[in-house]
Amino acid sequence: MDKAPAKITDWVKPGDKSGEYKRQTSVFRNWIENKPNAEFPPEKGRYHLYVSYACPWAHRTLIVRRLKGLEDFVGFTSVHWHMGEKGWRFATTDEKLPGENVTPDPLHKDFTHLRDIYFAQNPDYEGRFTVPTLYDKKEARIVSNESSEIIRMFYYAFDDLLDDEHKKVDLFPGNLRKDIEEMNDWVYSDVNNGVYKSGFATTEEAYIKNVTTLFASLDRLESHLSISTTPYLLSSPHPTEADVRLYTTIIRFDPVYVQHFKCNIRDIRSGYPHLHKWMRNLYWNHPAFGQTTQFEHIKKHYTKSHSQINRFAITPVGPVPDILPVDEEVPAVRVVLGNESRKD
Repeated sequence: MDKAPAKITDWVKPGDKSGEYKRQTSVFRNWIENKPNAEFPPEKGRYHLYVSYACPWAHRTLIVRRLKGLEDFVGFTSVHWHMGEKGWRFATTDEKLPGENVTPDPLHKDFTHLRDIYFAQNPDYEGRFTVPTLYDKKEARIVSNESSEIIRMFYYAFDDLLDDEHKKVDLFPGNLRKDIEEMNDWVYSDVNNGVYKSGFATTEEAYIKNVTTLFASLDRLESHLSISTTPYLLSSPHPTEADVRLYTTIIRFDPVYVQHFKCNIRDIRSGYPHLHKWMRNLYWNHPAFGQTTQFEHIKKHYTKSHSQINRFAITPVGPVPDILPVDEEVPAVRVVLGNESRKD
C-alpha cells in the first residue's frame, strides 16, 4: 500500500512529474454475508455507515440503502462537508447543515474526525480516511471502505429480513450482469474517476489526456441512452447498479466538475440531452436519488476543501438552478428540440 501523502489535501504528491492523480486502493474489504458462521452476518441495527453527502462514492451507498429499504437495518452519519488537514470531520452540535444525520459521531462521543475510527482499529494506519466506511457496532470494527462492494452487500445480504416489496428490488439482475460489469469497467475509469484525474492533474499533458477520454466516454453514454428503450441504462425496466454508479458523477457534473475540475468541453444540461433527461428522471422521480442529493455539501466540499487547486476557496454561484425541473430544458436545447420536432 502506498504511503499517505505528506498532506491529506495534496491529491497529487508533490514532485510527481507525471502529474497524474492516482486513487488509493481501499484497505478494508470484508463482507456482510448471509451464510452459516459468517464473520459479519446480516443483523438489524448491527451496522452503521459513515458517509459524506459531498462524496460520489459514499452517495452510492445512501441510494442503495434507500432503494433496498434498509433504513431500519443500517444507520448512518454524514460528516461535515469540509475536509481539512485531518480529513473528514464530524459536525458539531451547534452546526446546522442540510441533510439527514449530519451530526457528531453518535457511536463515539469523543471522536471529532473520521480518522479517529481508523486509528482506533489500527493505530499505525497510513492510508486515507475515506467515506463510505461501513462499521460493525457489535465488534467495533470497520467492515469495509470500498463503495462498490458495500452496495453489493446491500443488494441481497439482508433479503431474508426484508419485506417482499424491497426483497424483490434487484439492482444487479442476472440477465444484465455481464453488460453492467462491462459498462462499469470503462465508466469507472473514464467518468467516475475521470473527473478526478482531469481536475487533480498537475501537468497539462495529464489533464488533456484525461479530459478528452472523459468526454469521449460521455459521448458514448449519450449514445447508449439515445437507443435505450426505457428511461434507464441498458434498456433496463428499472434502475440498476449501472444507473446508481453513473448518477453520482453526473449529478455533480454541472455544479462542480465543469468549473472546479476544468471539465468544460461541454456541460450536461446543454451538451448531452439524453444524459440530462436520464439524470433528471432519477432525481425528481426516484426519492432514493433526489432525497440523498445535497447540493450545498457537494459545492462547498469541493471548492472549500481542495486548496491545492482552489487556493481562495471561493464557491461559484452557478449554475442556477443546481438542477432543472424534470420537464425543462435550457433555451439552446429547446431550440434544437423544437427544430427537430418540426422536421418530423
